[in-house]
Amino acid sequence: MSNAKFDGYAAQYDSWFINNENVFLSELKLLKSALDLTDGGRMLSIGCGSGLFEEQLRTQYGINVTDGVEPSEDMATIAKRRGMSVQIATAETAQLEENSYDVIYFNGSSSYIADLKLAYGNVLTALKPGGSLILLDVPKESAYGLLYLLAAARGSYDGLEDVAPADSYPIELARSAYWHTTPEKSAVLTDELGLHDLQYRQTLSTAPIYSNDFVEEPREGFDRGGYVAIIARK
Repeated sequence: MSNAKFDGYAAQYDSWFINNENVFLSELKLLKSALDLTDGGRMLSIGCGSGLFEEQLRTQYGINVTDGVEPSEDMATIAKRRGMSVQIATAETAQLEENSYDVIYFNGSSSYIADLKLAYGNVLTALKPGGSLILLDVPKESAYGLLYLLAAARGSYDGLEDVAPADSYPIELARSAYWHTTPEKSAVLTDELGLHDLQYRQTLSTAPIYSNDFVEEPREGFDRGGYVAIIARK
């Protein structure tokens, strides 16, 4: 994650989720579903952004996540206003106390990390033995992933109006992402970092242009979701 990538886009980021409320609520349900597969305890959000998801986890589900790591000062400022304690750093450089968290999650932030092993490996030092690491993001192979790749290659959503959501994800953020497949992330967790007991949940299983029409309940697997959670045990 680069310090500059989301600086200047904090308002755009929040407004996109506000304008795509059902997409947001579907993703929030997926995060809640993933957290339900853990033993709970002290939690840390890596790439917490503006703290929008954490605020809604608290108000809608009574789940309190107050600790975050976020490289964008613009985003961190808003997250702090929403009651979070935020270390301004990347996943690769964050200074975290060893064995201090029961659950650590990356909600959308893996898509802005080039070296997954380096980032996950650094953060894992803060995860207690038996704790859970959760990765949630748009898979490269999904309909959303392919849409963003195509738009990034074209430099805009021009010509994609009939397949893209009415209010599309900011093109600057789509272009600066490192899209990863679910098998790629899973292999880093198991083969390179020694995590185990992987479980999967998914949502946004319709074509992107229809995904804001309703709130979708999460389901098992990763073969059709535009937003997928991987839950692994240390």
